[in-house]
Amino acid sequence: MKKIFVDIKRQPEFKRDAKRLCKKFRSYLDTFIERQLKLYHKLGIDNMGVVPMPNLGISYPAIYKAKKFACKALKGKGSASGIRAVYAYFKEEDRIEFIEVYYKGEKENEDRARILKYYK
Repeated sequence: MKKIFVDIKRQPEFKRDAKRLCKKFRSYLDTFIERQLKLYHKLGIDNMGVVPMPNLGISYPAIYKAKKFACKALKGKGSASGIRAVYAYFKEEDRIEFIEVYYKGEKENEDRARILKYYK
């Protein structure tokens, strides 16, 4: 995959989440970075798939939840696959830090305590 951001980091809990999800949904992460994050942060195209997370009390970095990206393993669902990713975007450094990834069918909402642990 071609380098899109200067750095992409994965928090330890994210790595565990991703490892578990990769067993079910192999194609999701690379597709997500290549398509959705590039569209939103690099090309300025908002397809309503990435939303800033409000009411966290964090001024920097910006925290986002991605709700819309395709996964080949979830045939027939398209970009409404149900996979959610929470990440921090450090604009000045052009850096992404993945915080959490989950499947909406298994977990309803993000872990706000985890987000605050890293960025409060």
